[in-house]
Amino acid sequence: MATAQPVVVSLKDLKNGDISFETLQEAFGPESLGILVVKDVPQEFAGLRHQLLSYASYMGNLSEPDFEKFTNEAAKYLVGWSLGREQLKNGGADDLKGSFYANCAFYVEPNREAATPTERFTLKDFPEYLAPNSWPPNETLPGFRPTMEQMCRLIIDTAVLVARACDKFAEKEIPEYPKSYLEKVVQSSSTTKARLLHYYPMTEEIMKRGDEEDNWCSVHKDHGCLTGLTSAMFIDELKVNAKVPDLGGDVPDRLPILDELTQSPDPQAGLWIKNRKGEPVQVKIPRDCIAFQTGEALERITRGKFKAVEHSVRGAYSKGVARNTLAVFTQPNLEDEVDLDQHISFGDFARGIIAKNTV
Repeated sequence: MATAQPVVVSLKDLKNGDISFETLQEAFGPESLGILVVKDVPQEFAGLRHQLLSYASYMGNLSEPDFEKFTNEAAKYLVGWSLGREQLKNGGADDLKGSFYANCAFYVEPNREAATPTERFTLKDFPEYLAPNSWPPNETLPGFRPTMEQMCRLIIDTAVLVARACDKFAEKEIPEYPKSYLEKVVQSSSTTKARLLHYYPMTEEIMKRGDEEDNWCSVHKDHGCLTGLTSAMFIDELKVNAKVPDLGGDVPDRLPILDELTQSPDPQAGLWIKNRKGEPVQVKIPRDCIAFQTGEALERITRGKFKAVEHSVRGAYSKGVARNTLAVFTQPNLEDEVDLDQHISFGDFARGIIAKNTV
């Protein structure tokens, strides 16, 4: 099993502007893995991670009537709950993981639920980005929404600093690159999208299918700028009760956190990146760090100086063990340009990608 070590930088160095161009090239450049790990993150990160990834198991174990309360078919399942809507390499639907999608427009304006439609991008023709959030009712998952919002804000705050470092490089290396362009894009975006993932525990039947490569998440590139990632949490749902407890009439501020396994029972579970030779290598994210992967919008904005990374994700082949994680896709506003030469907007660019990836 091939593993690779990502480039690691401290949050302090990002804040101070002390990330060298060589470090950025090593993390995001043409020969890179396309991933940067940030350590020394704010103290509250560890508790937020444990709390939010516990909610992923609680959510995955809700009933169908509960899911119906926060599922939005009209938005192509890209807000609220989604299960079995993503297309795998073999053309089938992915029914092995559930996702909760949230627009992160609240980062720009606290009570905002989505980007504002425009004459060019209307709610009718682009609901996957413009439909308002479909949050689970607080009595169904008490405390989920504030936990999710707080974690997303922390990750986007860090992404802004990574974007600032990228801008310094781009301003020097790319002719006529607009000053602070990527930082402004990340900081001002109402279309950034978060995805909380619950990879369901294996059953005997699924394990008998065999260890098929790429049956969890097709090899793909993200189409945004920088994707913020937490490390995964593994929960043995045969030993831990991941169902929402009977609350009676008393709704708590938060649900209890769930016991986390010290490590994955399946060493091959996790994030796999295709290196620049086309070889899959496993990359592990420490629990107390935030990782950032490169997307296609970043590659276009930087005219190929930074390269989007091909990657896939695999759940745990271990009976009863769930894998939970969070990805925050920092994406430009729909009208923002991702191709500064051909003046292609992110909205036009994203349409084609979404059409390919859903069933």
